[in-house]
Amino acid sequence: MPILDSYNEFTILLVDDRPENLISLEEMLEKEGRVFIKATSGNEALRHVLKNDRIGLIMLDVQMPGMDGFEVAKILKSNPRTNYISIIFVTALSKEEQYVMKGFEEGAVDYLQKPLDISVTRAKVNVFERLFSHQRDLKRTANQLETINKQLEKFVYVVAHDLKSPLTGLIAALSILEMNNEDNDTSAEANEYAGYAKSAAYHMSDMINDLLDYSRKSMAEQTIEDVNVLELLNQMAHLLFLPRHIRLTIQEPMPILRTRKLKLQQVFQNLISNAVKYNDKPVGLIEVGAVDAGNSVEFYVRDNGPGVSKSDQQSIFNLFQTASAAPTIAESSTGVGLNILKMLVEEQGGKIRIESELGQGATFFFTWSK
Repeated sequence: MPILDSYNEFTILLVDDRPENLISLEEMLEKEGRVFIKATSGNEALRHVLKNDRIGLIMLDVQMPGMDGFEVAKILKSNPRTNYISIIFVTALSKEEQYVMKGFEEGAVDYLQKPLDISVTRAKVNVFERLFSHQRDLKRTANQLETINKQLEKFVYVVAHDLKSPLTGLIAALSILEMNNEDNDTSAEANEYAGYAKSAAYHMSDMINDLLDYSRKSMAEQTIEDVNVLELLNQMAHLLFLPRHIRLTIQEPMPILRTRKLKLQQVFQNLISNAVKYNDKPVGLIEVGAVDAGNSVEFYVRDNGPGVSKSDQQSIFNLFQTASAAPTIAESSTGVGLNILKMLVEEQGGKIRIESELGQGATFFFTWSK
C-alpha cells in the first residue's frame, strides 16, 4: 500500500455534540488519504480550524448547545484565514426552505439531512475532496511560478550588473582609443575596427537594457490617469533629440485617454525611436496619427525607411527575432523591443500589426482602449 505524504492528505473536521454521531460519520467516510479531526462543540471546532490550516472540509451539525452550527459558519466565513473552507451542514431540522436558506446565507456549500444516506453522503464528500485537491494543486503551481519568477528576476539583475560593469569600462577604453587614433594618424583600418568594437559594446549594452525591460514588464502597475496623447507625443519629440534630417509630423486631433501613461509612452517611444534608428533616407519622414475605433483608438506610426519584407512581418514580433531581409536592422537590433511592445499592447486588450514593402517604409498600427 503506498504511503501518502501530508500534502496529499484530505483533512475533514467533523463537528457534532454527540460523540456517537462523530464515530458513525468517521466510519462512513473513512478512506485512504483522509484524516479526521473531531469536535463536540462550536468553540472546539473554531480552535481546531485556527490551529490547522490543512482542513479542506467541515461536516458541521446545526443543532448544538451553546454555539450552534449557523454561528460557527458565520464566524468562519467572516475570517479571511478560514473563509475558503467548504462547509456541509448536517442537520435533523426540517427541510423547510427557511432553514435551508439560512444555512446557505451563513456560508454552507451543501446540506445533508439526518438520518444520512450513506451513498449520497460519500458521493458529496468525494466531490469536495476532488475540488480541494485541484485547488491545492493550483495553489502549489502558483507558488512555484512566483518563486521561479523571483529567482529569474534576481538572476537577470545579477547578470545585468555583472555584464554592464565591464562594458562601461570597455566603451570608455574604446572611446579613448578612438581619440588617440585620431591624434596619432593611425590607419583607417585600425579606426574602423575600433569603431566596430565600440558598436558591438553599445549593442550588448542595449540588449541588457532590453532584457531588463522585458523582465520588468509585468511589475508594479502604473497609475491610471487622463492622458492627452498630443501633449505626450510633443514631450517625447522634444526629449528624443531627433536628428536634423528627421521630420516628425503629428496628425491632429489626438484623443485624451484614461490609461496608464507610462505604458502608452513606452509603445510610442519604441516605435518612433526605431523609425529614427533604422531610417536610411537623406530626409527621414515619420508620421503619427490616430483613428477612432469605438471603444478603442487605432494609432499608427509611419516612416519612409527600409521597410520589412512580407515574410518577416509576423516573426518580428517574436522574442529575439529580427528582420532577416534587412541586414542593417538585423545587425543593430536585439530582437526584444517589438516583443515587449506586443505584450504591452495586448495587455490593454489591443493588437499590433505592420504594413510594409521593402524599400518603401513601414507603418505600425496598434489599438489602445479608451
